[in-house]
Amino acid sequence: DGLTGSAWGDWALYTASPLRAFENELGVQDPVGFWDPLGFTADGDVSSFKRRRTVELKHGRISMLATMGYITPEITGKFPGDLSPSAGLKFTDIPNGLAAISKVPAMGWAQVV
Repeated sequence: DGLTGSAWGDWALYTASPLRAFENELGVQDPVGFWDPLGFTADGDVSSFKRRRTVELKHGRISMLATMGYITPEITGKFPGDLSPSAGLKFTDIPNGLAAISKVPAMGWAQVV
């Protein structure tokens, strides 16, 4: 189909492919060349390509921050003091990750929302 590069034959034969617009973009590497297995860029729209690339970077950065948010309390420790003095719950009593959801009192989640 001319959209997936050298995996389907000689890329030089696909001169009319809209993906030629992206062949010189940052991140394109041999031997695969420009790789778009789902055909998101099949229309050759440069503005859509740049938007998707920007969104991918943003999501990657958010994922890295989320990972650090999970790891940091394990390494550096947690805030001293009480999370809920009336319930006798300290910050150190709250586990990391999804296990924390069931440990935080309902009124605590209400304050977040």
